[in-house]
Formats: sequence, structure tokens, C-alpha cells
Amino acid sequence: MDFNLTEEHLMIQQAARDFAQNELLPGVIERDEKQIFPTEQIKKMGQLGFMGMMVDPKYGGSGLDTISYVIAMEEISKVDASASVVMSVNNSLVCWGLQAFGTEEQKQKYLPGLASGEIHGAFCLSEPEAGSDATSQKTSGIDMGDHYLVNGTKNWITNGNTASVYIVIVQTHAEKKHKGINALIMTKDMAGFSVGPKEQKMGIRGSDTHSLMFNDVKVPKENRIGEDGFGFKFAMKTLAGGRIGIASQALGIASGAYELALKYSKERKAFGTEICNHQAIAFKLADMAVNIEAARHLCMKAAWDKDQHNNYDVSGAMAKLFASQVAMDTAVEAVQIHGGNGYVKEYHVERFMRDAKITQIYEGTSEIQKIVISRAVIAG
Repeated sequence: MDFNLTEEHLMIQQAARDFAQNELLPGVIERDEKQIFPTEQIKKMGQLGFMGMMVDPKYGGSGLDTISYVIAMEEISKVDASASVVMSVNNSLVCWGLQAFGTEEQKQKYLPGLASGEIHGAFCLSEPEAGSDATSQKTSGIDMGDHYLVNGTKNWITNGNTASVYIVIVQTHAEKKHKGINALIMTKDMAGFSVGPKEQKMGIRGSDTHSLMFNDVKVPKENRIGEDGFGFKFAMKTLAGGRIGIASQALGIASGAYELALKYSKERKAFGTEICNHQAIAFKLADMAVNIEAARHLCMKAAWDKDQHNNYDVSGAMAKLFASQVAMDTAVEAVQIHGGNGYVKEYHVERFMRDAKITQIYEGTSEIQKIVISRAVIAG
């Protein structure tokens, strides 16, 4: 086992850190408060190669490994989780899914724009009655020969209004249940495609989350990803990798909150000394450091499994389950260490606490991760 980052990894880490501090930190509080999508920042992320990190260079991507992606996600998420979720969805769910399972024509048509950050994508699985139970898809796609006629609603879609490419999971053969599900590539300019109002969210308020409605949308057959009935497997395989991205986001939120708490504890004085010298605070910092290091190792292990072409369903689920809990616990304690200032926006940690919660929910709740892990443990 080699726990050292390569020179390339260190360069990626520094580039992501510099970008986060110089481009994302200014204005991050205002974007959160006013729910402003980081349009210019996302374009710059694309120019730096962060929007198509694992995409093959022949499609305009960076051609990097998953470990590089984890490293960059952590650094971006230390500052702005709203920006990092755009990066995560584009990399893990849209680009990876298209590259792994799309036709050559689909790759040539969509990946260069997505990888460059010129456009970004959305992954549309959740519905009003199909959150954790992804098999209960109600959005229908009637087979009309050369196209599908799509009707239905998708909920809580990240990049819902700003995306240009949407991968939509639809039920095309209800009698086959989950084996009748397909993944279709859709664009917002298709007739009958409409976007609902922006969701008023507790956290990641800079990202745009919307419901999508489809009313007799004609989707050409060539926009289907994979063979007929592959949609559910496609969604599960794609989400398995997506969980590594969200685990890395959670890791970054935890790291960002911890670094702010550590810095504050060395500046704030109480009872005649810096509060870091009080055991009550020092032990909180110790717990934070241990848990973050453990979360980082789980994220790296999952990324390594993916890069080695091992099965990463369980390691990804473990990373997301643990890292999201660490994000929540660390952010809450960071607010506590800041005391009254922790409740004030200008100190950032209250935003980390609000942002952390969603990492336990999207791309598979913590309860779903436990199902994945427990089944594997019991099966041996």
C-alpha cells in the first residue's frame, strides 16, 4: 500500500485549492443567501478541466483517474458545496454514464461540450413517488417505433434549469417492472419539456434544483443509452460511482468546517487563553481530525477500487455513509466551537452545517447505503 499522492495528484490538489480560494470563496455567502447559480465559476472549472476529469481526452476530457477526482472534489467542497455538486453530477453521473455506456455517436455529440464546461448535464431519476425506491418509475416512455413519447415528472433535479443535457430514466415497458426501464438523453428544447420553479432549499442554495415535467415529449430512439431495458442497471451502475463523488463532497465539507474551527480556536480567547488550550475544545478537534482522516481513506479506497476495475458498490456505499455522517458531525461541532459567531453567516460554518445534511440524502440516503452494505456483509 502506498499512501503518498503522486506529483500529478499534488498538482491537481493545489490547482483545485487555488481555484476554490481565489474564484469560489469571494461571493460564496451572497450566492448562498440569494440562491445565485455560480455560472462563471462553473465555466472556469471547465476550462481548468474539472468538469470532465475522467473523460477520455479524445472527447475533450482530462483523462484522469478517480483519485484525482476525489482530491479535486474535496478541495472545491471545502469552500462551495453548491459548485461541487454541479461538478459531481456532471462528472460522475452524466459524463461517466455516457462514456461507459453510450454509443460512439452519443459520445461524440455530447461529451466534448460537457467535459469542457461549455455546457453541463443533469441526471433525472427521482420522482414524487420514486426516491429511494428507484424501481417505482412512473415517468413513461411509450414506444412509437422510431421514438419514445415521454410523459411524467422528475423531482429534486440538480442543474434542473441550467443543464443542456438531461439523462432521464423512464419506464417503457411497465409489465417488465425494473427490467422495462430505459435511460434517454433529452434536451430542454424538446417540445413538451418544461422546468418547474426553483426549490427553496436549506443548503446547497447556489445550485439550482427543480422539478421537470414532460408532456408528450418525442425522444428519438437513437437517444436511448444501451440496449432496451438497460435503464435500471444503468442508473444503479452510474449511482455507484456518483456516491464516490458525494462522499468526496461530504469529506470536503467536513475538512472545510474543521479548518475554520481549528483556525478560530487558535484566535479566540476565553478564561485567559486561546480556546484550543481548553480540553473541551481540544478533544473536539481531535475527534474531527480522526474522523476526517478515516473518511478520506474510505473515499480513496473506493476511488482506487474504481480505478482498478474492482467492484466498488460496497466501498462507495461505505465511503458515502461514513463521510456524510462525518460532514454532519464536524459541521455541527464547528458551529459549537465558534460559539455565537458560528450562528452568523460571515463565519461560514453555519452554511457548512446546512450543506452537510444533503450528503446523507441525495444519490442514495444513508439508509440505502446500509442496505447495500448489509446485503454484501450477509452474503459474504
